[in-house]
This record gives sequence, C-alpha cells and structure tokens, in this order.
Amino acid sequence: MIRAIISGIGGRMGLTLREAIENNTDYSSFEVVAGFDLQDCAIDGIPVFSSPGEVPGEVPAADVVIDFSNHVFVPGVLRYCAATKTPIVIATTALGENELREVDATAKQTAVFRSANMSLGVNLVAKMSRLAAPALEDGFNIEIVEAHHNKKKDSPSGTAILIADAINDSLKTRKSYIYGRHGKEDMPDIGEIGIHAIRGGTIPGQHTVIFAGPDEVIEIKHTVYSRMVFAIGALKAAAFVSELPPGLYDMNDLLGQA
Repeated sequence: MIRAIISGIGGRMGLTLREAIENNTDYSSFEVVAGFDLQDCAIDGIPVFSSPGEVPGEVPAADVVIDFSNHVFVPGVLRYCAATKTPIVIATTALGENELREVDATAKQTAVFRSANMSLGVNLVAKMSRLAAPALEDGFNIEIVEAHHNKKKDSPSGTAILIADAINDSLKTRKSYIYGRHGKEDMPDIGEIGIHAIRGGTIPGQHTVIFAGPDEVIEIKHTVYSRMVFAIGALKAAAFVSELPPGLYDMNDLLGQA
C-alpha cells in the first residue's frame, strides 16, 4: 500500500486524483491518508489541513506527497517533505525562482519528482520534438501553439515552455522565445521559437508544435480530453518516486523506466 498525501485536495485535480484511486483498479494500491488545502474543505474519512505544519503525530506517515496546489503553497509543502523525508511529486506549475530554489534544497533531503505536465503523451511530444528539431534547425520556423480552459491563470503554459526548452536543448544554436506577435512588423526570424496561447471554455489542454519549412509543414500535436490523464501520470510518478533516494527526477526518468 502506498500512503499518499494530496496537496490541493479540494481542487479539481485533487478530486480527480481521488476518483482515480477509488475507481481505477490499477491504482487501488494507493491510500489517501491526509490532504493539504488553503480552502476550508471537509472530505469524508480524510483529514485536511490548511498548512503542512498542522499535521499531528497521529496521522499515518505518508510514502509520498502529490502536489496539485498553487505556487505560493508549494514552499511550505516542500519544507514539510524535507523535514519528514517524504518523497514528493510536484505537478503545480508557474513556480518562481524562490520556489525552484526550495525544490533544489528539498531534493537534497528526499526524492522530488517535478514536471510541468503529468501527461505521458505530452512528454513524448517533447521528446519527439527534441529528436526532430536538429534536422530542421536551419531551414524551418518553429512555432508552438497551446490552448487551455478559461480558468488557467499562467500564460504561456508551463508545458509550452517545457517543449520549447526540450527543442532548444537539442540545437546547435539556441533560439530566443517570442510570445505572440502583436505589434511586430518584421519578418519571423529563424532564430526564434514563437509561443502562442489560447484561453477559452473548458479545454483541458492542447499543444501543437509546428515546424514550417519551404513548401512543407510538420506538426506534432497532443490533445487532452480529460483531467484523468494528469491524475494517472501523477500516480505513476508517485509510485516511481516513492522508492527512490534523494534527488531531482522528471518524466524523462519515468519514461526511461517504461
């Protein structure tokens, strides 16, 4: 049995994680022993704390924390994991420099798994884009278009940056990022990667990588139809990281095990 604490248990992804554990026999080995959430929420049979520092000693020790919360909440969760040596999966995006420093510090004390997107498919798109980019570097423009629901606050998505970084890491000469083209009157530069965001309705997530060359276009596209995709990816990551020594891990490590 893998005992898990869900950080952000009262949110949409917290609910989806609980549904995955309750309804999917592949993840029946998980038991939710507690939750963290900034908002006041009551969940049958699961103690919920507004701060990780409030967890009393009688709560069973967790094997892993899964964090789908808010970037301002993450440092406190990381400090809890460092103090208790509890591995953590960080699925929260839009982390700032201070929060990323906390990630690095925590990884010296326990196993930390961090990804801007918990979908295995999205991470394969990043991998495929990284493999394709060097062959197209000199003659193709590269554009990334992402679309999400109208409640998403950060723009562009962390996943779009993840894909752009994966491409850039494979190139002989790194490209600069251009966020939209409003007000730009010059021609697109081959040394740029254009990143564009769409927000509307209930779109869970869509990312398209476009390699546009002379008389031909290559597209690599991923579309999510349910948040369950992210929950399943997070649970796979949680099972993976719960058995690892201190260090910083990501989807490349998990996919390497597949």
